[in-house]
Amino acid sequence: MSIAEHGGLPLIVSIGMMAVLCAYLALFPAFAIWLNNRLFDKRLWPFALPLIWLVMEWARAHFLTGFPWLSIGYSQLEGPLSGWLPVIGEIGVSAILVLITLNLGLSFRIKQQNGGWKIHGLQSLLLTGVLCVSGLVLNSINWAVPTGEVKTVTMIQGNIEQTVRWVPEQDRPIMQKYWNLSSDHWQSDIIIWPEAAIPKLEIAAAGFLDLLDGKAADTNTALITGIVDVNYSTEIINNNLLSLGNDKEGENSLPYTYGHQNRFAKHHLLPIGEFVPFESFLRDVAPIFDLPMSSFARGDYVQANLLANGISLAPAICFEIAFPNQIRANLVEDTDAIITVSNDAWFGDSHGPHQHLEIAQIRAKEFGLPIFRSTNNGVTAFIDHKGAISAVAPQFEDAVLTQKISLVDGTTPYRNYGNLPTYLFFILLFSIGILLKRRQTKVLIDNEKHNDQNE
Repeated sequence: MSIAEHGGLPLIVSIGMMAVLCAYLALFPAFAIWLNNRLFDKRLWPFALPLIWLVMEWARAHFLTGFPWLSIGYSQLEGPLSGWLPVIGEIGVSAILVLITLNLGLSFRIKQQNGGWKIHGLQSLLLTGVLCVSGLVLNSINWAVPTGEVKTVTMIQGNIEQTVRWVPEQDRPIMQKYWNLSSDHWQSDIIIWPEAAIPKLEIAAAGFLDLLDGKAADTNTALITGIVDVNYSTEIINNNLLSLGNDKEGENSLPYTYGHQNRFAKHHLLPIGEFVPFESFLRDVAPIFDLPMSSFARGDYVQANLLANGISLAPAICFEIAFPNQIRANLVEDTDAIITVSNDAWFGDSHGPHQHLEIAQIRAKEFGLPIFRSTNNGVTAFIDHKGAISAVAPQFEDAVLTQKISLVDGTTPYRNYGNLPTYLFFILLFSIGILLKRRQTKVLIDNEKHNDQNE
């Protein structure tokens, strides 16, 4: 939909581009399986493929800034392995799934023998059972617990049509709409507007931002909004989040000025939508490669948390929530929650926004932190520190979602150690596979020598 309706390409070309994207993404698991099959005997696949799979998933998440969308570990949000998410993350759960399916597929068989039935692969069933039961047990552990401190947070869903978001005549009506939707909620501790909610460049909207900053400070709250800006001296374009009003609880110690520090600039950019690879060539090929706002610069990988009325928030704009390493790098000791803002209007009434929400749920469970997910037209939702949705706004409607959020104390193993334990374990498993392969090779060579001597 985003390509056909907003990219200016015929439907058949759009379908062709989607087919190319699917084929490109299929290369990574295909290469992993080909390499594994080429290097290892089938009996050794469970030792080798999980690590090869992890390496190819890493490549998929980094090449051309990466596209780690819905790898297989996301299937376990409500599954029996969900308890492993705070321990080894979605990446580790993906590797466990590869290990389980390989063991079952290669060894589980039921054969009729001597009038009865004999089951092969009981060891694989046992391994699967142990991993699933341990996942259920781990799910009962409270890695983070409520502190008793409660904050009231309001998120505004403006439901602005994508076709009018950047029409200059719509600037004032859109800003007025967000102001009106917020007017009864200045008593909240934080008000959140979605990605690029203000449809003017920051330098042109400084007066409106100053007004918002003053209103938030006067009502003892903080307002966070997305906005795009261009630095005309450097020609750098950033997709930003700004925190206005009170930064400390009850105090506006960082009043808004253009370029003030209480901000976040998006780091992970979406290919085609926010930057164009080989743009000197591709921008002349088709309108899809010349979308508005598709020449952004990357913010720093690690940036300070946003401060909003005494709450420390680790930000992620849109696509960035799919990158657990980046989220983890931006979590500090006093981070209270994760905030992610998005505009999924590009994807209409498709699975995309719901998949995006599920990815955010996984991040909440991995890091043991609540997540505030504010979007233009859905799915806007509050997610608790266990990855469960505590409140959700209807899609494709003007909506205001207010929730009392319990802050938590504690940390998860994944937040502390990241992917290191997963890689160490599967490197060890891979090394065992190498040793077994060498042993097999040695046995074959010895057998050949023995046969030659007998001849």
